[in-house]
Amino acid sequence: MLRADDTVLVVIDIQGRLAQMMEKKETLFKNQRLMIQGASALELPILLTEQYPQGMGGTIPEIAELLDGIEPIAKKAFSCCGESNFNSALKDVGRHQVLLIGIETHVCVWQTASDLLDSGYEVHVAADAVSSRSADNRKIGLEKIRDAGGTITCVETALYELMRVGEGPTFRKVLELVKAADRESR
Repeated sequence: MLRADDTVLVVIDIQGRLAQMMEKKETLFKNQRLMIQGASALELPILLTEQYPQGMGGTIPEIAELLDGIEPIAKKAFSCCGESNFNSALKDVGRHQVLLIGIETHVCVWQTASDLLDSGYEVHVAADAVSSRSADNRKIGLEKIRDAGGTITCVETALYELMRVGEGPTFRKVLELVKAADRESR
């Protein structure tokens, strides 16, 4: 189970035109926004990566606006772990549970999850906040992550695990975020 004092959120490569090609992109972006806002309310550290931003562009505005002050980590390797700046940043936050969201599930999310698992991290992937250009590729990526030992979850489950209790100002803030996301879906 996720613990707020041991979890870091990693936002992987939600960039440019590629992000616009994701299956069910409107729902994907809504869930990614909810996860980022919830992580911020819970004061989780957040790491942001961008795959070759010179060619692919930066993080899409609807996600970037929630990450003000977080410097993206540029990478060329598909796995975030293939970038030394990412590895240093991850080590610096000192967390052992890594919650992943982003794109594409069968490439960058999968390879990152695999490398993190090999390095001894506990990996959770919010299935409703990751996607690929096709449903089949997304499904294969999630299956590979689960087969490798990762935990497949969803945004709301992750948020409620991280909160543990249904009271207090953080709970009320996250509950309002969840309700707002529900209203947005209608």
